[in-house]
Amino acid sequence: MEKPIVAISTAVNYAGIGIVRLSGPGAIQVADKVFVSPKNKKLEDQKTHTIHYGFIKDQDEVVDEVLAMLMKAPHSYTKEDTVEFNCHGGIHIVRKVLSLLIEAGARPAEPGEFTKKAFLNGRLDLSQAEAVSDLIYSQNDYALKSSVGQLRGNLREKIETIRKAVIYNTAFIESALDDPEHISLDGYPEKLEMDVDIWLATLKSLLDNAESGKILKEGIKTVIIGRPNAGKSSLLNVLLGEERAIVTDIAGTTRDILEETINLKGIMLQVIDTAGIRNTKDAIEKIGVEKAKQYVDKADLILYVIDASDKLSEEDLDIMKLIGDKKTIVLLNKTDLALNVTEEEVLSTINSNKSDIKVIQISAKENEGITKLEETITAMFYDGKISFNNEIYITNARQQSALLEASQSLSSVKTSLEANMPEDFYTIDLMDAYESLGKITGESIGEDLVNEIFSKFCMGK
Repeated sequence: MEKPIVAISTAVNYAGIGIVRLSGPGAIQVADKVFVSPKNKKLEDQKTHTIHYGFIKDQDEVVDEVLAMLMKAPHSYTKEDTVEFNCHGGIHIVRKVLSLLIEAGARPAEPGEFTKKAFLNGRLDLSQAEAVSDLIYSQNDYALKSSVGQLRGNLREKIETIRKAVIYNTAFIESALDDPEHISLDGYPEKLEMDVDIWLATLKSLLDNAESGKILKEGIKTVIIGRPNAGKSSLLNVLLGEERAIVTDIAGTTRDILEETINLKGIMLQVIDTAGIRNTKDAIEKIGVEKAKQYVDKADLILYVIDASDKLSEEDLDIMKLIGDKKTIVLLNKTDLALNVTEEEVLSTINSNKSDIKVIQISAKENEGITKLEETITAMFYDGKISFNNEIYITNARQQSALLEASQSLSSVKTSLEANMPEDFYTIDLMDAYESLGKITGESIGEDLVNEIFSKFCMGK
């Protein structure tokens, strides 16, 4: 017989309360073995979605004073009987309650198993289930809003709309091929092509937002580069609002990589402060310079700090060659001093008219120009704003891959239509698109992948 699952659903730490969650067939009966109310009421006899005061007992010994939240199937997160005990938040207390419930007949839940049950029981589709994990680990308001949108089913609705239309058209073609006397395909290819164009446009919109979605979730990989004493570490300290990096007048102070996460007006920056890039004979500093060059290759954004009080040097010219086609903001630092470098000089030296290279004057010492820097980053990555009215941001590489597969299959349908291929050619690619889209909602994936996805969830969720 299947046992109910149990886990601690709050962080195992000293806190005001700790929640132990129990769910599955027989969950209420197991809970009644350790829970005692003042009037000896059994949870099994109570109405769903009610809260009951009582005690957790180990035989005759009171372990804790608790509130038991009762949710009967199918009206619960897992669509199965669920009891959540709100205990006092001591580490030993919640572990003791967990232990007693296991002794009473429950088994320890696997990571993400409550949400896995919600998925398997049809309460959530896979895109919503993955949004639960994204919601828990969201680090900024934008990521939070994106996760909430997917949890509410906005991605599922778009995918289901296309899948229903695809399977309808597939069935229509096959029916017409089986019964040509009663079902005509005259003029049908033209109509199908119009539908395919609409589906492709929807998938393109989702794929176009995938890069923004990745940044919402993971943050912008931002690398600060420049020659020694340009003010890179001072910039990092200003962005952080604390003295994290050592700042001195001695060139080459930063020899290793400093990594920090910065919330910049709701956008996460994964900032890496690098060693000053120059030719050096110092073995340790040389390693730091090589590391800096490697991080430049992986960056989403480069903040190139120039000491604008000094003229451009050979080292600056070498750094400009590293930038390549990366999104770059050139920061003319030390504007509190007399400037010897202009924006025009920088752009002509880089020899680029690309829109993804911007030049800003700042003074890290005087905290000037930082607001302009924040606005420029937002504009570079989100056209100045992030809208959540109708936008869906794909934050998941697995979902992005499935969307790409579906788009390629539908493009093949369009190619077959344009080449006037026989109708049965369309159904092959239509079904491929249908299956690929099913990977997003979870209707076309195997048990192994389901287990892998939910194994990455936190315990108790």
